[in-house]
Amino acid sequence: PAPARPGAMVRIMISPTWVLLRGLMREQRHWGSFPATLARVLPGARIVTPDLPGNGERHAMDSPTRVAEMVEFCREDLSARGIAPPYRLLALSLGGMAAVEWAQRYPHEVACCVLVNTSMRPYSPFYRRLRWQNYGALLRQLLLGDGRSQEALILRLTSRRHAHGNPALLADWLSYQQQYPVSRRNALRQLLSAARYRAPLTRPAMPVLVMAGAQDRLVDHRCSQRLARAWQADCLIHGGAGHDLPLDEGEWLAQSVARWLGEEVTEHAATGHSSCG
Repeated sequence: PAPARPGAMVRIMISPTWVLLRGLMREQRHWGSFPATLARVLPGARIVTPDLPGNGERHAMDSPTRVAEMVEFCREDLSARGIAPPYRLLALSLGGMAAVEWAQRYPHEVACCVLVNTSMRPYSPFYRRLRWQNYGALLRQLLLGDGRSQEALILRLTSRRHAHGNPALLADWLSYQQQYPVSRRNALRQLLSAARYRAPLTRPAMPVLVMAGAQDRLVDHRCSQRLARAWQADCLIHGGAGHDLPLDEGEWLAQSVARWLGEEVTEHAATGHSSCG
């Protein structure tokens, strides 16, 4: 498709396939109730939640050290399941890098991208892409932590709503880790792939919506703002949500995506720059 100008009218196909991509050390079950919420808000949509290599059902595989390899794995996985493009990508954090690379390499396969709390070179420095205040806690976890402390730390850093604890949710996450453990080696390989990824200088040739939570304690939400401004992409910031926007404000996220798509179909969509602050 031709590049979409901010505010331009864009045709969005009916009954699309949405591919949801998670981030570092997360798997499809970490989406929680969000896929069902998105399916309710977008009637007829097919929702697919593949695991990246090294996570979830693919935990025994080596995590790629380059984002491009994640893209190729996802494409092969969907093809093997008979799920054909075009795809609508909704991707969180590291998954957002995979979505951008996918859209850049194979624009004919991607109808639109929703990028949630992601960060990429060259638009943001490393100390905002992974907040420097967390370096000590993350290093201690990698060297000395166990599964329970790992999941508790991730919950504290990624959720504003559950930052002070949610025993039931934490128990679920721990059970996921016990069933499909993500090795330290794969965690480091995923960190390497994120650190070395460099985004294109221009927006991929399809509609892009950048979203973030202003209370993100893991990644500075200004990374999303900078990306949106550089690409002149639509942008929405939730003032009270953290890094895991689907967990903290899943209904808002789904409704916002639906409104964005509706605006693209029926009328001139707002650029969203005012929402970025």
